[in-house]
Amino acid sequence: MINRTIDFAKHHTPNSMRRMARRAQLEAHNTRKRLAVPVVDRCEFDNIYHCTVHKTGSQWIKALFSDPAVYRHSGLLPYDPRFYKRRNLPLIPPGRVGLALFHSYPRFEKISKPGTYRAFFVIRDPRDIVISSYFSLRNSHAPMGDILQVRKTLREIPMKEGLLYVIERHSKRHLFTQLRTWAVAPSSETFRLFRYEDLTGERQLEEVDQLMRHCGITLPSAELEPLLSRYSFSKMRKDRESAGKISHYRKGKAGDWRNHFDDEVYAAFTAATGDLVEVLGYPARDAVS
Repeated sequence: MINRTIDFAKHHTPNSMRRMARRAQLEAHNTRKRLAVPVVDRCEFDNIYHCTVHKTGSQWIKALFSDPAVYRHSGLLPYDPRFYKRRNLPLIPPGRVGLALFHSYPRFEKISKPGTYRAFFVIRDPRDIVISSYFSLRNSHAPMGDILQVRKTLREIPMKEGLLYVIERHSKRHLFTQLRTWAVAPSSETFRLFRYEDLTGERQLEEVDQLMRHCGITLPSAELEPLLSRYSFSKMRKDRESAGKISHYRKGKAGDWRNHFDDEVYAAFTAATGDLVEVLGYPARDAVS
């Protein structure tokens, strides 16, 4: 009953009240873990930073790092800076995993990091980000900020015009620029790029294991496999739908953009992104899929 009340508050109140509700929910979650879950292995790093852009599985990664199994083998608790006091750059307390930091690499570098840390950034084919964003904004994204206005617009225009709208929106909000800054950032042992397609693909077990190890967290296979099963996209989608909610977990197939981009849409995408696709290492338009 309490969780339902908090969940209702998150989606039907002003932003300030929504942040308070989410903060209360997160701190309650963390308190329960501290009391009930023994830590058997401590992470060697004081903080983990999960950096990202929208539509790269941020909620899924948040779920993984919030699971008791990860806490048991790291002693690190989840921390979402969006739920706390607003500041230009977040300050992540020690012993926490900073989740879903939507910053460019130069801005991330400016964040004060008083202890040892590891960071990772999840990239995705930006053409598929456009497709995923279109369906999310049109159908399932939580009603916050200008989402309802954007949803109304997208539902009133054909999909082609909607894709052009989304490309322009992402360009104005610097999503493509943020992707580029991480792709061309100087190599460092403190951060690593991971592909969304690899983390969710056929080699998911190996890729997520590498992600965790990069973060100084070693999960036995007997715990890693059930962890991934608990948070499979199909299960998370089914759980939301059974609760009477529109699923936010539309796991689009890699390369789905080919089913929706025509010449005009691709031209607009290229004008907005330049050679970003190539910089990120994804196949060009005329490559065999």
